[in-house]
Amino acid sequence: MASDMRDTGAKPHAGDEGQASFVPAGRESIGAVHTQAGFLSASPLVAAVLEAGINCMLILNQGRQIVATSSNLGQFARGKQLDELVGVRLGEGLSCVHAFEGPEGCGNAEACHECGALRAILSGLGGVKAREECRISRVVNGEFEALDLDVLSTPLEVRGERFAVVAISDLSQEKRRRALERIFYHDVINLAGGVEGLLDNLRVSVASDLLDDTQLAYSMTRGLIEEIVAQRDLAAAERSELKVQPSMVNSMAFLRKIAAAYRSHPVCERRNIVVDEHSDLIEFVTDATLLTRVLGNLVKNAAEASQVGETITLGCELGGLKLKFWVHNMGVIPREIQHQMFQRSFSTKGMGRGLGTYSVKFLVERCLEGSVDFESKPEMGTRFRVVLPLVLQ
Repeated sequence: MASDMRDTGAKPHAGDEGQASFVPAGRESIGAVHTQAGFLSASPLVAAVLEAGINCMLILNQGRQIVATSSNLGQFARGKQLDELVGVRLGEGLSCVHAFEGPEGCGNAEACHECGALRAILSGLGGVKAREECRISRVVNGEFEALDLDVLSTPLEVRGERFAVVAISDLSQEKRRRALERIFYHDVINLAGGVEGLLDNLRVSVASDLLDDTQLAYSMTRGLIEEIVAQRDLAAAERSELKVQPSMVNSMAFLRKIAAAYRSHPVCERRNIVVDEHSDLIEFVTDATLLTRVLGNLVKNAAEASQVGETITLGCELGGLKLKFWVHNMGVIPREIQHQMFQRSFSTKGMGRGLGTYSVKFLVERCLEGSVDFESKPEMGTRFRVVLPLVLQ
């Protein structure tokens, strides 16, 4: 959120009849509204601004009444024509169930105290840009509907009169998707964890001729759980909801653990994974789980780019107050691919498989306070570098 945007903290006060209300409660006359609508619609700049965004746009006067709208506002104001919205307030135009509970309409009911849209609008009309989320319950054509809206209110002055330009985007589908996503991750991780536990028990009691298959099934199930958790955490990180958990890490012990774990990974079969023993041994503070995913992705990518029998080398070196981890293999990345390496959906492996290097860059830069780069040349192969601070804050 920009530095000039803040929660105005608008507070209710007791109205004339003892009911809680917000100020100001009064409306401008319909004649004044039409006058404002006339000079705003006559401005090519205002008209262009209203239609320039993807979001629905409207302009409110000091009475919080709509005086101009973008043509796509109709998708929210179901059953209403745009000209019907001129002069009404936002909640009234969107058929909010609380819009007419107060004596002065939208903004004056007790439920309006928690309305994010109202807070943002009051801030914009007061000269301060503000952004809030808003939940609206409404009944349209006899059907109940819940809206989750993102509301951005920006001050505007035209002909000496102060207005607010309000942009509205619908978060409803995103909110529902996130809720379903949380349920999915929770249930599928629990189910896979149950299978893992069963296979773990079988490993100590299964017949010898089934031991190898049981061990393989157990390893694959563990890998499945790790992939699911990694995708869950990446999604949370993209929403800035993932909390890092710093801890003390020994650089060499960490590298050896990564190498040992991926020697048995199916992708790394018949590749040699080694740790450069000349690497620096450093105690540093980072989120070990996230760094494991980062270097694990780089090792898997290196294995997929290597031929059978080739070596993948991991190492680290200290430089100033930074610790540089690296993963090297002898494969070479074509120039046309190098320029797209960290894009979210790009992959040389087929549609929908472009999260590997993207997740590395995202997690390192967004969560681990570091940086990622790579170098790939025929004479030296490919080396990815992850540079981290010695202490993650």
